[in-house]
Amino acid sequence: MNAMHRDLARLVEQAERHSRAAEDPYRLRFHLMPPAGWMNDPNGLCKCGGWYHVFYQYGPFDPTGGVKCWGHYRSRDLLCWEQLPPMLYPDQPWDVHGVYSGSALVEDGVLYLYYTGNVKQPGAHDYIKTGRGHNTALAISRDGVTVESNELLMTNADYPPGLTCHVRDPKVWAQDGAYYMVQGARTLNGRGELLVFASPDKRRWTHINTLATPEPFGYMWECPDLFCLEGQWFLVCSPQGVARQGDRFQNVYSCGYFPLYGDFWGEYALGGYTELDCGFDFYAPQTFLDGTRRLMLGWMGMPDADYENPTVPFGWQHGLTVPCELTRRGEKLLRNPARELEALRVRPAEPEEACCFDLEHRPKGDGRLVIRDSAVIEWGKGRLALSLPRGGAGRTVRTANVGDVRALRILADTSSLEVFVNGGEAVLSTRYYPDLAARGVAVTGGGETALWELDALKIQR
Repeated sequence: MNAMHRDLARLVEQAERHSRAAEDPYRLRFHLMPPAGWMNDPNGLCKCGGWYHVFYQYGPFDPTGGVKCWGHYRSRDLLCWEQLPPMLYPDQPWDVHGVYSGSALVEDGVLYLYYTGNVKQPGAHDYIKTGRGHNTALAISRDGVTVESNELLMTNADYPPGLTCHVRDPKVWAQDGAYYMVQGARTLNGRGELLVFASPDKRRWTHINTLATPEPFGYMWECPDLFCLEGQWFLVCSPQGVARQGDRFQNVYSCGYFPLYGDFWGEYALGGYTELDCGFDFYAPQTFLDGTRRLMLGWMGMPDADYENPTVPFGWQHGLTVPCELTRRGEKLLRNPARELEALRVRPAEPEEACCFDLEHRPKGDGRLVIRDSAVIEWGKGRLALSLPRGGAGRTVRTANVGDVRALRILADTSSLEVFVNGGEAVLSTRYYPDLAARGVAVTGGGETALWELDALKIQR
């Protein structure tokens, strides 16, 4: 650990120690969140040596952002977590203005952490076409806690021509004796696309393909993920700059997936784009393999949104979604809470006292559900709407076209809701801030309802 690294570590420790975050009554109970400061994209999700590792974009000094490092949690069961010191700090010439998003490759018990190093050059720049370095770097950890080496792999000069400075968020995997990487990119003429690289040795990378839609679809594709699930390839990304179309693309930035046909390294075609979440707060998800199942976590937030979080005066902001299992039905991804979360069901809950809960409802026809006198979920005529007449902190209404609602599952935390419709065909995630004394769930319309009080995650700090 060099001197700069030690100084940064001491500053982070001091910032967390003096934080008011723990005093905030809106702190989440069964979601990961920053100990203090800012959290955004999940990074480096993996399982290695029996440990689940969750890294995340972390600004420890400023609840509204600031220079980023990689915060770190690990767990053996997704329920009991250990908060570890940040794994990556902006302490190299190629990441001095932020350790941006990336992924983990696990091989022989070693963590290979690929990330984007951000550098902003002084001068009169727009930091889109000039003035920014987005460098691809590799950090290696053998114990899963500390970094033994960090090296620069690619700079903007190593990426294909015709691009802005915005090339970032490497996702890396091994396949058929080789290594592959995808990165999101923004072209000089304002189109989002995906770069595909290949390597024989995890270090020397060659651009082999570019994936894009026939017509422009946003100006930047952030946080890409490319994986095969049950025989079908999917490309997940977070496109920026897609205009709203009725009930589609309701947020300032979208997040979704394309089915991919053909070969990602050669001839290919992208199918229709489907949004992963229709709520207010879901962005930059990442997946990883846990044996044969594929798990996903997302950032329960939204960049550049016109709403806010009243946690900022307490010195913290944002959280991650619960871990979800991905399955598929044809060309559609289904997303549902990981089965481990059912262990948090401590007892059946009384509807009038419910606060943090897991609710399962099987409707018979149209219906309405009110949570803590703040959130209203209504369904009928093929649509479901989530509205926040109180406690939305600027959030209003989000809708999803879902057809007939056959099943609902709702995970309600102190200041978040995740609504899973029809076995994960649609999901709506949001932060909300009900009156602290408000309790209760009221369901109108026919159907069967089961309700459980949920325990908190156990976090060792």
